[in-house]
Amino acid sequence: MSQGDRRGLVGAELDEAESLVGRTPLMPLRRLPNRPDIKVWGKLESFNPGGSAKDRTALAMLRRGWADGSIGPDSTIVESSSGNLGVALARWCSRLQLPFHCVLDSRANVATVALIGALGGVVHRVERGDPATGDLLAARMARVEELLATIDGAVWLNQYANPAALEAHSQGTMREIAEALDHRVDWLFVAVSTTGTLGGCRRYVQQHGMNTRLVAVDADGSVLFGGDRCERLLTGFGAGVVSPLADGLVPDRVSRISELDTVAGCRLLARNEAIVAGASSGAVVQAFLQAAPDLAAGARVVLVLHDGGAPYLDTVYNDAWVARQLGVGAGELARRLDLNAST
Repeated sequence: MSQGDRRGLVGAELDEAESLVGRTPLMPLRRLPNRPDIKVWGKLESFNPGGSAKDRTALAMLRRGWADGSIGPDSTIVESSSGNLGVALARWCSRLQLPFHCVLDSRANVATVALIGALGGVVHRVERGDPATGDLLAARMARVEELLATIDGAVWLNQYANPAALEAHSQGTMREIAEALDHRVDWLFVAVSTTGTLGGCRRYVQQHGMNTRLVAVDADGSVLFGGDRCERLLTGFGAGVVSPLADGLVPDRVSRISELDTVAGCRLLARNEAIVAGASSGAVVQAFLQAAPDLAAGARVVLVLHDGGAPYLDTVYNDAWVARQLGVGAGELARRLDLNAST
């Protein structure tokens, strides 16, 4: 196949993929809040083909690179990921027949690593943190630089600085939410890591003059928005390095959620709304529950639920893991859930 034919085929595949991503459900959440005077919806990003909001980011970055020529038929895609973006890129690169190398760290879920491999991605595991800071993300970035220097035709999409990520969530996630709710959204709760989702949603809100307050849901131990670094076990939200996408991004509120509260939020979501979601969604739920008593009557609230919970069945939803890693037994966890449910 000639280079021209190959380029045309990949372009057609990208156009076809566009029709598969987004338009995810906006599900009313009626049992979670003890506030019948407000309306709450969950944006179910697990309905994307790869099971997370990162399908939007991955496809947008690939389309941008293909359009500007930085990606060609002989390119090899390289990216650092905590998990979901790696799955999304492995899926799309498999369809496009582009080799993909993914740098993960020791916190990555076992199921996620296996899925990337099943899709043909080459996994590079980082087991130790950066020598200067101990941070695993910084160590992953260093490994990316090594791969770029040793793999012919390697292209780093750089999810931490790529403006395509903002466009994906401005014209995708937030546009879908706004149009479904007649542009009447008072509060939007979004988990943050690269901050691409939050930044894209903020862009749409500002461009359309919406009176929507954005809550950045961050992890205890994350350095985003002035946070203090400490060791974190759960993947999917929080960061050890502030990404360029966060430059100039000022949310209306920052809510920092502990790992135990994140676990409780996931389980409350499953118990009350029959949604088994990933760790970041549990944090989003807890951030909302903490804010709910102070929200005005009639408030319209959207929780962005970034991914599904299947990869977390061995961690967040596993009593033995919670007891071993977080020091809370099943009985105490059940008591905490009952207390949360009654507030």
